Amino acid sequence: MKPLNRESANLPQQRPVKVLQFGEGNFLRGFVDWMIDILNEKTDFNGAVEIVQPLGQGIVHLLNKQDGLYHLLLEGIQGGEQTQEIRLISCVADSLNPYDDYQDYLRRGENPDLQFVISNTTEAGIAFGAADKDMDTLPSSFPGKLTALLYHRFKHFNGASDKGLYLIPCELIEKNGENLKDTVLQFASHWNLPEAFVAWINESNIFCNTLVDRIVPGFPRDTIKEIQQEIGYEDNLVVKAEPFHLWVIEAPAEVEAAFPTAKADLQVKFVSDLTPYRTRKVRILNGAHTVLVPVAYLQGLRTVREAVEDATAGKFIREAIFEEIVPTLDLPAEELKQFANDVIERFQNPFIHHELMSIALNSVSKYKVRVLPSVLEFHQRTGKLPQRLLHSLAALILFYKGEWNGDQIPLNDTPEVLNFFKSAWEKGSAEETVATVLANKSFWGTDLTQIDGFTTTVAAEVKQLQQTAQKEKSGTV
Repeated sequence: MKPLNRESANLPQQRPVKVLQFGEGNFLRGFVDWMIDILNEKTDFNGAVEIVQPLGQGIVHLLNKQDGLYHLLLEGIQGGEQTQEIRLISCVADSLNPYDDYQDYLRRGENPDLQFVISNTTEAGIAFGAADKDMDTLPSSFPGKLTALLYHRFKHFNGASDKGLYLIPCELIEKNGENLKDTVLQFASHWNLPEAFVAWINESNIFCNTLVDRIVPGFPRDTIKEIQQEIGYEDNLVVKAEPFHLWVIEAPAEVEAAFPTAKADLQVKFVSDLTPYRTRKVRILNGAHTVLVPVAYLQGLRTVREAVEDATAGKFIREAIFEEIVPTLDLPAEELKQFANDVIERFQNPFIHHELMSIALNSVSKYKVRVLPSVLEFHQRTGKLPQRLLHSLAALILFYKGEWNGDQIPLNDTPEVLNFFKSAWEKGSAEETVATVLANKSFWGTDLTQIDGFTTTVAAEVKQLQQTAQKEKSGTV
């Protein structure tokens, strides 16, 4: 089997580097670099990527061994059909570890072709660290490293306004672009950098808030030998991902013009406000996960796919999404319907084994953020309570009892939450337990017992679930 490199793959000369990418992990390689590869194929973008390893330990040495090449395996369901596609990603020109050579890292800021900085350094990556006292040595934090590089670029080009960059973070935090800019400015102040540099950051650079969406499981360890046999290369950096992808970027028209994803039919939306899209994702995708978990688990199901394809649980989650969640959102109806259908297909992906219990972590706080807003909005718009979303809440309360049909449930939440439910279930009746849980303002941010009919509806659902389970156990159903 051939080693994978540019000579063995017979690839042409690399393109000019337009993107500096902080992060060499599965997500960026299976999402952003895949898109850039397609842009190079279908548009006049003509740009390469240089990858910066944000931590001392990483895989850039493996990337360099393969000349930046790797294959992306897309597996999933699209339009009701199973799909599989393998693509050689060739847009990565170089990868570096700044811990090996700080000055070499800074010199990357001298590149006149550079237009974009893209990052994914985990949710904790965009943070200020006062321990980075200056730029004489490599800062430990990502924003510190970025500030040092931007200042080097500012000095190298004498503050030229046309040498500012488009900064597009992919970290999963709200207003990630604004947070990154604030942190860079914090470092500029911390290091007493010139006011002219601060003005250049504010006036010549654009920091974009973003929302990213694609499941990227990563290296397909179980099937790698078969994949290598199929591609004919010894690729040790194969990345597996689902076909679905969505990137919402809050940015002015000039960023969209420089990154022409529309010409390549990629699902990238440039918007003036991504809030509705974030709400859509949280309410439909994340919310559906949270709604489904306790209901499906109490039915004896253990994976997302198994639950969605089950006659009872599958019907329940589809009705919850289309009849009780989608009507509470304000984007165009067709967009919402398409996204919801995509979510169902993603849940059915036979190539991703998604355990319900892996989603069940901290389910109470997840219900508050992902589902309760839909419950309250539905009630406000219709004057009714959403039956399925409250059925899920009833199942959640039973789930947190920690036992079902004689089997222990491996709950994973804070001691405070688990102790509260233990105490609540010692109340005696379902009505008392439900009322105690719903009145807990630290859980929900409000006293849900004050909503007319809320307590009686949830309590009735709890008792119905208990009665059904009892009948099944005794064999009378």
